[in-house]
Amino acid sequence: MPTGASDDGCIKEYAKNPVHWVDVRPREVGLHWEEHGTWLRPPLLIDRSFLDPSSSGLQVVEGRTRVGVLRGRLREGQHIAPDHQAWVGRR
Repeated sequence: MPTGASDDGCIKEYAKNPVHWVDVRPREVGLHWEEHGTWLRPPLLIDRSFLDPSSSGLQVVEGRTRVGVLRGRLREGQHIAPDHQAWVGRR
């Protein structure tokens, strides 16, 4: 999932330790990751052109931790679903 530059740093931080960020959430969140390989609630993204007409890609509005956990789980070879839902606002 491409994201804007303002998201990249914090998402990388969450990706460094995905187990921690799942463990500090309610138990049902961890169970959902283990069973389904994806987030319990889809993150919210918008088309970056809403923020800057000359930019492209997506900006995470809500759900940076979920996106980071997904990246971290993928990097660590943990169970990941082939598809993930997200709410995306576009023009």
